[in-house]
Formats: sequence, structure tokens, C-alpha cells
Amino acid sequence: MSSVAWAGDSTAKPADWPQHGRTAFEQRYSPLDQINTQTIGRLGLAWHQDFDTLRGQEATPLVVDGVMYTTTNWSKVEALDAATGRVLWRYDPRVPGNIAGRGCCDTVNRGAAFQDGRVYVGTFDGRLIALDAKSGALLWSVDTIPHDAALGDIRSYTIDGAPRVAKGVVIIGNGGSEFGARGFVSGFDAVTGKLKWRFFTVPAPGNKPDHAVSDKVLASVAYPSWSPTGGWLHSGGGGTVWDSILYDPVTDLVYLGVGNGSPWNYKFRSNGIGDNLFVASIVAVRPDTGEYVWHFQETPKDQWDFTASQPMMILDLPVKGKMRHVLVQAPKNGFFYMLDAETGEFLSAVPYTFQNWAKGIDPKTGRPDIVPDAMWSLSGKTWFGIPGSLGGHNWAPMAYSPKTGYVYIPAQQLPEPFKADENMGLHKIGVNLGIDMTGLPADPKVLGEVSKTVEGWLLAWDPVAGKAAFRVPHEAPWNGGILATGGDLVFQGLSTGNFEAYSAQDGHRLFRFDTHTGVVAPPMTYEVNGKQYIALEVGWGGAFPLMGGALARIRNSSINHSRLLVFALNGHDSLPDETRHAQKPVKTTQTFDKDRARQGYTSYQSYCMACHGDNAVSGGVLPDLRWSGALESKEGFQTVVRNGALINYGMPSFSTVLGASEAEDIRNFLISRNH
Repeated sequence: MSSVAWAGDSTAKPADWPQHGRTAFEQRYSPLDQINTQTIGRLGLAWHQDFDTLRGQEATPLVVDGVMYTTTNWSKVEALDAATGRVLWRYDPRVPGNIAGRGCCDTVNRGAAFQDGRVYVGTFDGRLIALDAKSGALLWSVDTIPHDAALGDIRSYTIDGAPRVAKGVVIIGNGGSEFGARGFVSGFDAVTGKLKWRFFTVPAPGNKPDHAVSDKVLASVAYPSWSPTGGWLHSGGGGTVWDSILYDPVTDLVYLGVGNGSPWNYKFRSNGIGDNLFVASIVAVRPDTGEYVWHFQETPKDQWDFTASQPMMILDLPVKGKMRHVLVQAPKNGFFYMLDAETGEFLSAVPYTFQNWAKGIDPKTGRPDIVPDAMWSLSGKTWFGIPGSLGGHNWAPMAYSPKTGYVYIPAQQLPEPFKADENMGLHKIGVNLGIDMTGLPADPKVLGEVSKTVEGWLLAWDPVAGKAAFRVPHEAPWNGGILATGGDLVFQGLSTGNFEAYSAQDGHRLFRFDTHTGVVAPPMTYEVNGKQYIALEVGWGGAFPLMGGALARIRNSSINHSRLLVFALNGHDSLPDETRHAQKPVKTTQTFDKDRARQGYTSYQSYCMACHGDNAVSGGVLPDLRWSGALESKEGFQTVVRNGALINYGMPSFSTVLGASEAEDIRNFLISRNH
């Protein structure tokens, strides 16, 4: 199709990448074209930097006037000479190791914000910090958690998303819905760090006011959509804005991508009553005041973890023959949404992947016609959902090219069985989903059959026609974000370890580089002294490799090597010869009690699975506990699990929820899995 009006590049110099999505519209398109379909054959590694961890990396580096600002795991920040990789400064916010247990998906960080010589970063333990861009000196630090508010009894709050800056206000949300949290977004003065406004995305128990800008709309619109006596009164209800926040200078609105309900179990959460606003919604507010303007809920009654937190972008497109300024999103639920950016008017929702939870979307209201059997918490039956909780598209950013008119989506298919936990209770530590945590069978033959339904691909989506233009199949799901460039190229890193470039016109692969590790972060591009570079953080991470267990390992056996890779034409750097494969099995001499192992399986799935993998099979990011040396000693295992011996490495103490006998049950389960 012919290119359409496009204004998203007007806020950035072509050589720079000064914002999370490069420009305010977050299209992740750069007009740089030195690297193009004709020169791509000369692309090589120019320089690289090893990070100080083997954990996952998810950040988008920023580049302003030849200086790169990037974040790494554990919320660390560094500035580098963007042409050479020389480190200018580093900053470590010293996030306590025990905080790792509060997050579902590793201690990752998706990047910084930059404005007027200041670098802004959210830390995994809930702080927002401002650093001097020249020196890395701390200018101010604020705790983003409102400790005087009704946040739920569990209060498991983290930050791994990138802040956004709009009209002198730094805007940040929080994560934690899987553990028990109540969502909110805060706006802080960019110069002083003073709180300017706070918007809660879920009402307080009893409709109590928070003395926040959201009080009025929560009382009149959101609270009536919740049961007054549901489990959300103690779990917080969810609705955390853990990733996508977008500011549109044309409409002067900030769009908040609101997450899932907490717990997932709709029957427990809200007694099966109401739509539960603003869960799984896009909410538009004013940047300077946080004042509510409009909302659109994509998934009412959410019980599949169908967040609306996935990346959004602004486009100017012809809709039914008329140019419209629109907000588009491909959220987890499998539909590609288009809304009027100013009013929130629903324009369209078309499936971009196979889905079986909704019969369709009402063309006037945008409301889904939910398949009755998909309401698993109400039926009590098992629902084999497609997409599953990891979505048809997760957090990895999509990109748009004005040269093709296509939106490029890192799409996937990861089906999942949903069944209610009939003995639902809320844990102070560990995930609180309200679903049967029975994992996938350990039988490799069964896993092999299940894996046939697991896919990943690069999808070129025509938003005007409402259909796919082409797709590039990948070996596995959970691949990296997308970059589109003026060189008519699309770049993507893959979970299997390759970094690839394709023709933006037809998806033909033109470049491949072996990164030695899985990739989930998105690439970006910039120019210094007339030379174009492509930068990418590598190191697999996030929910699938942590929780996915054996399913995540079927087509990916590598271990993490966390690095920053930077490419340019005629680059001649190379990666070291190094270990490429996962932790080797070590057979234990310990025996196990079958009854204790059965009990331990239940506790493991509740408290340990989120980090160490389903059925005790590591996805390759954190240690595989089947081969842990701690299994050899009852006392040693207790020291790690209950006494916090490895707390500085992100392994918290579970003494408040696990007694010595329960911990020994888990040890027996792990020994059984070793055998």
C-alpha cells in the first residue's frame, strides 16, 4: 500500500533515539538508511560490552548527541560513547536482592527516559530516580509506592518499565498483579521529583477515596463494576500499568495500558460480577494533572491475564476513506485494536492471530462476545485457551514503517489450560493466580506433542486493510521486539539466539548473526559522525523462560550471555568462544519419600515455579533446581530456602510462608525430579 501521512518523526533528530519508542508516537521507526537492502551484506559487529549478570535484558538504549544511555538487569544504568562503547559513567541503585521475589518475570528493566540533561529510571524496588546525564550523579530519588493507600494486603510492587516524560512530568507505573497489587500511575515533577498527581486504575475497598485525581471516576464508573465483597478487597484487584505508557502531543493525552485482574480467578476476585474496570483497559489522562478523559476496556471480566499493557503507537491512517489520528495496539487477547486517539471511539478490532475465547467483537461498541466455556472460573471446567496468558503478543515492542504502511508484530501462539483452584487462598509470598497450578506432564512424548501447538513469527500487519501482509515463521515463540528503518529493513532478535534483518516489503531474510544467547529486547538505531549503528541488548528473559520450564527449552538449549551488541557496516568485532549450552545434569545420591514429593510439588508450583520453571525445569535464565548442590543436605536446603543464604543473588527467604517440614517436602520433590 502507499505510505500515509506520518508526523511521528518530527520530535527527534534523525541521528538520535531520544525516547523509548524513538518519538512520542512510539512507532520505532528511524529514517536512517545507510544500512539498507543493498548494503546489509556488509553489516558486522562493531563493538560489544559484557554485562555483569547472566539474567535477561529487555532495555531499549537511548542515544542523544552521540551518548548512549541504557539500563540493565537490577535497574543499573550506564552512559557510553555511542561510537566506541567507552563507558562514561555507571550508576547502581543497589536494589536489595530479596526484592526479586516480588516480581513474576525476572529483575529486568526496559529502559530510561531523557530530558533536559537528566536521565530518569525506575528501579525494581519501586523508586524513580533522576541522574545527571553528564556525570551520572544522583539528582533525586522518590519512593513511588503510596504507603497510605489501600493497596491490598500483599503489596508486592515492582518497576521494570521505562518512564515517560510529558510536559515536565515524569510518569511511571508499577507491576505486581500476579502477586497481589492494586494498580496506579504517578506523575512527578521532572526537576524536583515532587509528586504532582496519582491515578489509581482500580477502586479501593468500600469505594473509599484516595484523595487522588482518580477519586471521582473510580467512584462513579469503576466501583460499580466490581463485587463489593470479592477477593479483590485483599488482593488489590490488579490493573497495574507495568509497561506501556504513551504521550501524544497532538491530543495532549497520556495513554495508560492497564494490566490484568488480581487474582486471575474472576469468580474469586469479584464473585463473577461486573466488568472490573479499569482492568485490561486503555485509559487516557491529562499529562500535567492526571485528569481522566476516556477509557476503553478491551477484555471485560478478564480471567486469562489478557493485559492491555502491550506497546501502543499513534498513527495517521485512512479509516473508511477519512484520515484519522488513531491509537493502535495488538494486546495479548489476539485482536488488533484501532481507537480514535482524541476521543477513545472504537474504530475496529480484527484478530491478528488465532483465538478461541471470543466469538467476535461488536463492531459498534468493541465489546467481545465471550465464549461461555471460556469463563473457566465460573464453569469449573478446564479451558484450553488460545492465546494463553502469555498472549498472542506480549511486551516485546512492535514497529511501523511509513514506507510500507505495515505494523510489524512479534506474534506467537502459546496455548494454556485454565482451571480454577477450588481451594483458593492468598499467599503473602509467591504468585496469587487462583488457578490450578498443576504443570505440564513431565513425559517428553507429551511435551513433544504440546510443543507442536507452540509457535512464533514476525507478522507484517496492514492496519488499513485489517489483515496480514506476510509472516516470517520462527523456530520458537517469545522472540524480541522490532525495529523498522528507512533502509527498508526490519530487525528482530530471536529466542533461539539469532539477530536477523528482513526486507520490510516481503519479509525475505537478508542478515543473520549468532548472538550466542536468546534475545527478547528490541533493537534500535542511531548515527554518530555520519555512521549508522544498530544496537541490541541480548540475554533471554521474562515470563516464558522463567516459568515455561521444559516447554521453553524444547527449541532453545542455550544459557544466557548478557551483552550489548552494536553493529555497523564493515564491523569486524567478534564474540568470544564460550559455553553455549545449559546447566549440565548432576545426579544426586539422595533418596526421596514419594508422599513428601507429592506434597512438595504443590508447594513448589505455588512458590518456586515463577522463577525456576514449571515442574522444576529451568527455562535457562535462573538455576535448574534439579541439579542444585543444595539437594545433598537437608540443612543446606533449609539455609537457602528459609534462611535466605542467597538473598543477595535474588533468592529471598520463604520462612514466613514455608515451615521446615514444607521446605523438606519441596526438597523431596526436587530430588524426585532429579531421578
